[in-house]
Amino acid sequence: MIRAALPSDEAAWRELWKAYCDFYGTRLPEEVTNRTWKRILDPDAQVMCIVAEVEGQVYGFANCVVHEATWETQAICYLEDLFVRTEARGRGLGAALIEWLRNAMRAEGWARLYWMTKQDNAQARRLYDRFTTADDFVRYVIRQK
Repeated sequence: MIRAALPSDEAAWRELWKAYCDFYGTRLPEEVTNRTWKRILDPDAQVMCIVAEVEGQVYGFANCVVHEATWETQAICYLEDLFVRTEARGRGLGAALIEWLRNAMRAEGWARLYWMTKQDNAQARRLYDRFTTADDFVRYVIRQK
């Protein structure tokens, strides 16, 4: 079952979030994790999270940001983080999370749903290629030091 994250999902989400950050080789300050979770639960925030639950256990999540855009008249949804527990992969949970968002796009009237992944993330790209093809944009990032 795919559903919106609930306050009772915090421990499961934090465990998955840590595994997701480990997968990408990053360590985030606890204040970032705390703020992200707080925004997920805030109905006025642009951040939202859906979870994949099977028999009462959360096995995956998708964190998204719904925002305005300059090239659209409707809001768009950026799928920022998608993660499914290693032992639960191959069961269709990642696809179900994306499909839920695709249905939400239609229901909410978002102009588009978009995401990115590392070029060498072959397993994720096999899933994503089932929904759409990658475009030819290159990302540039400037960070505040």
